[in-house]
Amino acid sequence: MARRKVQLVNGEIYHIVIKAIDGINFFRDEKDCLRMIHDLFEFNDINSALPNFRVIAHYHKINLTRKDLVKITEECQKKRKKRKMLVEILAFCLMPNHIHLLVRQLQEGGISKFMKKLGGYALYYNKKYGRKGHLSQDKFQAILIKNNEQLKTAFVYIHTNPVAIIYPGWKEKGIKNAKRAIKYVENYRWSSYPDYLGKKNFPSLTNREFLLRVMGGKEGCSNFVNACLKFKQNLADFDYVAIE
Repeated sequence: MARRKVQLVNGEIYHIVIKAIDGINFFRDEKDCLRMIHDLFEFNDINSALPNFRVIAHYHKINLTRKDLVKITEECQKKRKKRKMLVEILAFCLMPNHIHLLVRQLQEGGISKFMKKLGGYALYYNKKYGRKGHLSQDKFQAILIKNNEQLKTAFVYIHTNPVAIIYPGWKEKGIKNAKRAIKYVENYRWSSYPDYLGKKNFPSLTNREFLLRVMGGKEGCSNFVNACLKFKQNLADFDYVAIE
């Protein structure tokens, strides 16, 4: 995944989308999603990932016992250098054929380096499904978030994305059952939204303190998302942060 022609500056926040090519689904089962969660955490480091962590991610394929897994984990932790993140992941959402990230760049070239590392997911995917070639489009897409209003909109936009799974085209056609849509996004495992509501999902993957202040805490997060799904609030502002 090469860098898009947009200035990526340390300290700034960006909405990033990674899209699959040719209608391919990034994630065919739960293990694929878990692999990407692993990669988002593990590769967000200026240091190279230790090979043993890849073994841990695939221990179910090589029949390691739980005792072996614990031992390998302890050895890896001893060898690992102090973590130095490339980006601060504020929010994420995994969709079947694309990925949404809301990140703040921490290191010079951090976003581009992170995207390059995430491209390694294709090696796992191709080996598992017996295919060859690229998995994602050549260039990831990014939009600079300029102020808190856009930040709130990006938060809602990213976390309401899964509604399209149960109500395709909902932004244009509307939602038949808002309560169902709200419950669906609150329990959608492959996003950071459950963690923002205080449900422990993948709490170590995101830094939520900053956005919780901006959104007005857990209640504010819920209010903004629910208002969008019930009354279509924020939809007019989606154009500022959307990447289609």
